[in-house]
Amino acid sequence: MDYAFHRQKPVENYITDFFCNKLMLAIEVDGYTHGFEEVFEKDKKKEQRLREMGITILRYRDEDVINNIDGVVEDIKDCMKGIENKHTP
Repeated sequence: MDYAFHRQKPVENYITDFFCNKLMLAIEVDGYTHGFEEVFEKDKKKEQRLREMGITILRYRDEDVINNIDGVVEDIKDCMKGIENKHTP
């Protein structure tokens, strides 16, 4: 869709797995450790701050990416189209 994504992109005090500056879109891919309470709480704070900055966050589990990459890609494309539509007069 002609958008650049940066891998492991710092945004303030956080690192996003993938980030598109133009769309203000972060994509997070979570491994099993994100189920731990401590990591879950950090993720919550990170998401809250990113949303305050106007960033949309998509979050996927490793299993989703491995077992259903086509579905994940379609979901990302749908989100990107939705963001484009918000900004198109």
